[in-house]
Amino acid sequence: MMHTAVGWHVELEFQEDDQHTRAVALLRLPDGSEVRAHGHATRHHIDPNQPRVGEEIAGARALNELAMQLLTKAHTEIDEVSGRTSHPINV
Repeated sequence: MMHTAVGWHVELEFQEDDQHTRAVALLRLPDGSEVRAHGHATRHHIDPNQPRVGEEIAGARALNELAMQLLTKAHTEIDEVSGRTSHPINV
């Protein structure tokens, strides 16, 4: 039996100011399609300014949205090939 190694690279980019962090996650799939998702974090005004924490929160939210989009994409592809509605795919 032969196994094929496949790798995906997710790109994360951030835009920040003193109060907000926005993240964009981008995944280019081997079939040529792209999946893009966004995440956001807002610093409470009494919290210290810690850009890394904002990036972690916004990045996690973007990755979570990316995961949900991938599940939806997979679900749609299963349905298209099978010609029926498949069971929900759980996280």
